[in-house]
Amino acid sequence: MDPISERLKARHPQRIDLSLGRMQALCAALDNPQNRLPPVIHVAGTNGKGSTVSLIRAIAEAAGLKVHTYTSPHLVRFNERIRLAGKLISDAQLNEILDRVEAAMEATGGQATVFESTTAAGFVAMSETPADLAIIEVGLGGILDATNIIERPLLSVITPVDLDHAEFLGTDLAGVAREKAGIIKAGARGIIARQSEPAMAEIERRAQEVGSPLTVAGVDFDSFAERGGLAYQDQIRFLDLPAPALSGNHQFDNAGLAIAVALELDLSEDAIAGGLKSVFWPARMQRLTAGPYAEQAKTVDAELWLDGGHNPHAARALARVLGDRQSRSPRPSVLIVGMLANKDAGGFFEALKGIVAKVIAVPFDGACAEPQSLAAAAQGCGFEAMTANTMAEAMDRAVALGAGRIVICGSLYLAGEVLGASAETWPV
Repeated sequence: MDPISERLKARHPQRIDLSLGRMQALCAALDNPQNRLPPVIHVAGTNGKGSTVSLIRAIAEAAGLKVHTYTSPHLVRFNERIRLAGKLISDAQLNEILDRVEAAMEATGGQATVFESTTAAGFVAMSETPADLAIIEVGLGGILDATNIIERPLLSVITPVDLDHAEFLGTDLAGVAREKAGIIKAGARGIIARQSEPAMAEIERRAQEVGSPLTVAGVDFDSFAERGGLAYQDQIRFLDLPAPALSGNHQFDNAGLAIAVALELDLSEDAIAGGLKSVFWPARMQRLTAGPYAEQAKTVDAELWLDGGHNPHAARALARVLGDRQSRSPRPSVLIVGMLANKDAGGFFEALKGIVAKVIAVPFDGACAEPQSLAAAAQGCGFEAMTANTMAEAMDRAVALGAGRIVICGSLYLAGEVLGASAETWPV
């Protein structure tokens, strides 16, 4: 665990408690830094939030703008969550701001969760560093998420809504969408990904309630792969653009959402093209070519991929990517899977059923599912599955099985352990 994470674990409650009262009191004691940010793009949704944030940031930076981002979770170091004018916050600056946050908590006699205190720290850091734009990713849900004390975002963006975090958001899709739609505010246009009918109905209801205009994928704009690139079309233009540098057809949808945001910001077509070509977001179908696991894969000429998707919706996207790669370049495949214990392992493997692959279930530090239960879930969906005690053991088994394509997947926490194994693969 990195030093900042150790500090937070020791000093703040580790629970998730969705409410805004503590966050409002804490930020008031800090002179409300959330009201002193550059123009804010607030991003909620179930899947694709991080990729969409990275795409918007890449396009804006290609246009010459200085951009703050606040994202979660981190993979290797806590600093990844706060990017100030393009650079990760330093340990020294983050520790100094956390000192102030903790002093404000003590002065008011309050308490805050890790996410609340670090969100407040992010707001303070962003309010004190000049930039043109701040892109803020929701942590969980929307209405009661700590980031939702932002009263006047420039734009509210909602990526695809599906089921996840059922213990906090429930298992009713309309109810989940109602939570996510809580970031839509009066005076801020909503840029909305293609949604299911129940989810879209809730988003439209919220927009009408607060008087927010919507721009909706599949209605007002669309994006799709065409001739090796990306085509974007709305009611007044057609753009012929490079394909996004992120792997997977689902990234064309995320890119379309980011392009709609960029056009709302009046960014140029050249900036959009430059951002699509330069974007990088780790652990989202990332091809690993460095680090000890990549070196091991190279010894047998195997591809090594890393993906942090952890719910059925993300697994469907992973299945499409792997199916496409297999059709173009058939290779024996092995999935190394680790998941949190509270995730829908059965739904995850059900979504992958069309993939011909062997499964190796692994543990990782934290509240992970037992490898035996993961292997049983995979077997229940028709996969040949086995367990390993460590990632190193799983890689040895994958190589011994003759894998030509190894995919480490199922959790961002597992992805973080993989990237953390070597400083050359740390996100920067």
